[in-house]
Amino acid sequence: MEFKDYYAILGVAKDAELKEIKKAYRKLALEFHPDMNAADDAEEKFKEVAEAYEVLKDTEKRAEYDEIRKYGAGQKQGFTPPPGWQSESQHTHWDANSEDFSDFFNSVFSARRSRQQSHNDPFSQGYTRADYPMTGQDAELEVPIFLEDTLHSSAKTVEFMQSEVANAQLVKKKKTLKVKIPQGVVDGQRIRLKGQGGKGNQGGENGDLYLHIRLVPHPLFDVQGHDLTMTLPLAPWEAILGTEITVPTLDGKVKMIVQPNSQTGQKLRIKGKGLKRKSGYGDLFAVLKIVNPPETDEKALTLWNELAKTSAFDPRKEWS
Repeated sequence: MEFKDYYAILGVAKDAELKEIKKAYRKLALEFHPDMNAADDAEEKFKEVAEAYEVLKDTEKRAEYDEIRKYGAGQKQGFTPPPGWQSESQHTHWDANSEDFSDFFNSVFSARRSRQQSHNDPFSQGYTRADYPMTGQDAELEVPIFLEDTLHSSAKTVEFMQSEVANAQLVKKKKTLKVKIPQGVVDGQRIRLKGQGGKGNQGGENGDLYLHIRLVPHPLFDVQGHDLTMTLPLAPWEAILGTEITVPTLDGKVKMIVQPNSQTGQKLRIKGKGLKRKSGYGDLFAVLKIVNPPETDEKALTLWNELAKTSAFDPRKEWS
């Protein structure tokens, strides 16, 4: 029986995220769909792609496949499941008919260890996955990071459920770990911590822990790559006359000059006040927005009336 490398079939990396897997599947499914492709092997390739996606889109089945892959990835033609292998997936319904899937799929995910094995079979005495070396399961964990914390390295304490084999059964235990978050992390970045995942069995290596970085939305700043943007409110007279303003940044306040006759939508650049990158820092862009006072007293109203009478400015001149 041939070993199926589902990651290679979809053309994705072993640590690919679900959105990458979905994108690859949709592209290949469209390419090999029998209604779209008249090649003799199109239907077979379509089924192979569907089978790979059926496994990798499901967290539980993917974890089991990753476990079996470490055992048999090198057995291309002569693959057989580990002695006593029994799928622990609770799923009994597949998105496609399991008869359309390969012998490899059915042997891995439909295998059930017989209790009526021959007396001469060395595995008939209750041999299970706990009886041979297996690499521990990898763990995935999302870690929220404030923008301010990306400017320097920081330490965080994280908790997650760790899988390990105990009494021939896969169990989960809570693990607490202090991890170092490097300077300059970006949203969506994955950090691998080797050997910090599930415990290996019978001398097998521990799995890895993958940290998924998620930047917490900031009340003032929006992220665009390594640059930041913010809205800078101006009173009408500040925009007309110009002014000096104190502007907040991630690491303190700076002074900025607003030139006379500034307009809403103009961008003012503050160099080096963005996020950390490989070389230096990004920039902070302040987008001007003219804001009228919420209330106007009689004195201010008189001044506005005088301005309206004396000014020749017409904001709708282009309509003429």
